[in-house]
Amino acid sequence: MANATEVYLFEQVLVLFSCALSFVGSSLIILTFIIWSDLRTTPRKLLVFLSMSDWLSAVSYAVGVWSVFRTNSLGCVAQGAISTFANTSSFFWTVAIAVYLYIYLVRSNRRAADRLVLLFHLVSWGIPLAITIAALCLNKIGYDESEVSVGWCWVQINATDHVLWMLLTGKIWEFLAYLLLPIFYILIKCHIRSAHEALSEYRPILPNTPPSHSHSSAADMKLVLIPIVFIVLRIWSTVRFVLLLTDSPARKNPVLVTLHGIGNTSQGAANCILFVLFTQAIRTRLFTALCGCSKCRAGAQRSHETPQSLPPEQDAT
Repeated sequence: MANATEVYLFEQVLVLFSCALSFVGSSLIILTFIIWSDLRTTPRKLLVFLSMSDWLSAVSYAVGVWSVFRTNSLGCVAQGAISTFANTSSFFWTVAIAVYLYIYLVRSNRRAADRLVLLFHLVSWGIPLAITIAALCLNKIGYDESEVSVGWCWVQINATDHVLWMLLTGKIWEFLAYLLLPIFYILIKCHIRSAHEALSEYRPILPNTPPSHSHSSAADMKLVLIPIVFIVLRIWSTVRFVLLLTDSPARKNPVLVTLHGIGNTSQGAANCILFVLFTQAIRTRLFTALCGCSKCRAGAQRSHETPQSLPPEQDAT
């Protein structure tokens, strides 16, 4: 226990606040999907499943950070198992959305993309569940002395093969996401840009086809932000994992520990910003609903004429 990483009170407060934001953000994504049926595109449906994983991650991490477990108690093992499953599932759903959009937009094959949804469920829920059950049965989940966590439980640090199980229960999927997300979103971005350039050549001779710069720029910005935000949030846990492998004491640095805690627990909040607050149709509806007065509703309507449904290129991208 003497070598355990100290989790300070200010770190707990910041990480718990981050968990709360992700809890609210994930809940908002799910609620908007339930409330407005005309916005239920397939990419947003996949986003809801991702938000379920992020919601569960936020809750389980909050329990761990609040408790700051010191032993392999039953609560520690339960919290570690839930967060392991939810966090790994989040990686799979994040990549699944990128794969869906790539096939839909770049390959222009909506039928093939829709057929993959069932496979996404089997992979994104099944593999994390199988890995978590295996880790539980082999007694690998437990107290990790906050070596690669911030108060919560994950893989028992005293297990002889703890590095292998850290890879299996998260890190290897995190590395794959680092690789795949930029590739898919760069391909999608290039495809959309080339399509807009091709369309711009014919726009002057086509009637009633005003350029939609606002939607194009918003989609373009999201295509850049999605992989960047994911990497920026997750890179701190990867850095601490590498420092653990090299047995560097820098992994205990309070600033690095804090960034790790905030990054790992902010995915739900980041997705809410990207896919709710940065989506004009949903932002306007939320503004109207929260305002609750005719003046605000009229102002929101005048500010922007929004479509009633969201095609994939304006929705999840």
